[in-house]
Amino acid sequence: MKKKKIGVYICHCGGNISDYVDVEKVRQAVEGEDIVFLAKTTMFACSDANQREMVNDIEANGLTSVVVASCSPKLHLLTFRNVSQRANLNKYTYVHANIREQASWAHSDNKIGATEKAIHLVKAAIAKANYAEALESNKVKAQKSVAIIGAGVAGMKAAISLSNKDCEVILIEKEPFVGGRVAQWNSLSTTTETGKEIVKRLYDDLITRDNITICTNSEVISNKGSVGNFTLKIKTTPRYIRQSFHPEDLTRAIEVCPVSVPDEFNFRLTQRKAIYKNYPGEYPQTPVIDIKNCTRCGACEKVCPAVDFNEKEEITEITVGSVLMATGFDPYTPGYGEFGYATSENVITLPQFKRLIDEQSGTLVYKGKVIKNIAYIYCVGSRQTKGDNTYCSRNCCTSTIHAAVTAKSKFPDINNFHFNRGLRTYGKQEILYADSLRSGDIYLQSYEDGLPTVTIEGNKTIVKINDILTNGKEIEVEADLVVLVTGMVPRADNKVGTLFKLPKGRDKFYNEIHMKLRPVETVIDGVTIAGACQGPKNIAESVNSALSAATKSYSIISKGELESEPLVAIIDQDKCTWCGACEKACPFDAILKVEDKGKIVAEINNSVCKGCGMCAPVCEPDAINVTACSSTEIMSMIDTLV
Repeated sequence: MKKKKIGVYICHCGGNISDYVDVEKVRQAVEGEDIVFLAKTTMFACSDANQREMVNDIEANGLTSVVVASCSPKLHLLTFRNVSQRANLNKYTYVHANIREQASWAHSDNKIGATEKAIHLVKAAIAKANYAEALESNKVKAQKSVAIIGAGVAGMKAAISLSNKDCEVILIEKEPFVGGRVAQWNSLSTTTETGKEIVKRLYDDLITRDNITICTNSEVISNKGSVGNFTLKIKTTPRYIRQSFHPEDLTRAIEVCPVSVPDEFNFRLTQRKAIYKNYPGEYPQTPVIDIKNCTRCGACEKVCPAVDFNEKEEITEITVGSVLMATGFDPYTPGYGEFGYATSENVITLPQFKRLIDEQSGTLVYKGKVIKNIAYIYCVGSRQTKGDNTYCSRNCCTSTIHAAVTAKSKFPDINNFHFNRGLRTYGKQEILYADSLRSGDIYLQSYEDGLPTVTIEGNKTIVKINDILTNGKEIEVEADLVVLVTGMVPRADNKVGTLFKLPKGRDKFYNEIHMKLRPVETVIDGVTIAGACQGPKNIAESVNSALSAATKSYSIISKGELESEPLVAIIDQDKCTWCGACEKACPFDAILKVEDKGKIVAEINNSVCKGCGMCAPVCEPDAINVTACSSTEIMSMIDTLV
């Protein structure tokens, strides 16, 4: 084997590494290695200047491989592979050593130990580079189409963006109507448009486009394949109303329907019929029959010929190149008795309050009682000291203050009392806070260990707080209405996320690879995320992430062909006896059971396999190897480490 000439670069990472690891000592320790031609330290290995220097070093010295010791390969493995490629080296001969997460950060209390560990990690990477082979990427044909799951504002905006790029789009919405949460709001805090007007504008744009298919009352029930070729099965529940209908007939059908159930669109403040639309201008225009609550009494059929209970559920199959997830969020539901919720009729949530003030004028009335004093309790379901939701939902403060300002302008006689733990109305939304103060709203603040309390005394609802703004003085308000400012939580129905094996963060929202460098990509190749399904966002932030996700999804499939990693498992089918252990161990469903030369053996689907190696250790006949992680490479690294 021709002797290798390896270049090694040790990164300071602006102090993230060099504050705890003696990078110069690491350089000195490895420069004496027989196959190391040059060893350098650099302040930022990922900087443009250093990348150019690496290209020059490779070309001028005829280096055969490069090792960079820096941060996690999740961030910059692709960066340095591309550097190798620009210098006419095979990018798969590049080897990455992580001395930030695995050394400097892990052992910041032991600088000598961190340095020694870094030396071992870099030497192990050099040993691997000595046996690294040039590999070629696998080519996979890609469908130039994207499935968007969720037709809220983020999903619709992403669909329009992809349509503009001449891409086929299938927009899939589980509910009978599009618009998501935004359709539930009238006035919004950062625009003069109502939520319904935004939904109408986007929908009117969608239906003019030939390359967008909208599937409402539909959900994905099966997913096979991988990036470039996802095969999805979609189940569509019928509306039980034919599209050719007369509006007056349907109005009569709704009137004669004897069924009345709580209206989830209005957060159960009102009732709706089994045949319904959420509001008059909703999209699509066709109403729907709630078959779960319908008694099949036949009253609607008698007055409306468009009603058709013979419509059947449909299963359709589509193949797309990429999937964009925009499934949104749920508002937090307080626990029984939490700040008086469900134990007092005077306690409601912020979404309910917003619907209440949108629907009323003149005098604010709730449960037959005129409302004068309103107490808003902030951070219910967010920043929990005892609970899962330790995060801040970010937009609740703005939404509450906007609701309070709106209520005060519509009902001048009310008094607003804000029980908070510190306000966050970031950006231009600070103007709302100023408007609230000018209108006479009173703000009372507590610490996290001294939350306000709600007590019921006869017909009275008393809210008490030890107010830190008045040096801990106990203040109480007799409230006619208590509004719990509930935060955003992940969707309770997460079947589609499980179907795609999407990872979640500590907050249980879908997790991106990196919030700054790869903010809409997931570890599942070809699946992007947008909007509030990845964390609390307002409308503008959701739209921005939707446009980003649409661009990323399109970039994956735009060429019609994909390059997939050649770092995959390899099966020696002569040794394979098909015990099924590898299939069970594979987290990506990349192992197939096939027949070869009259024998049942395992086969790798290269387009799905991630080269994780989970299958190799469970294979008793040792029939599985992994490219770029051969026994020779791994054993050389182990020898170096020990």
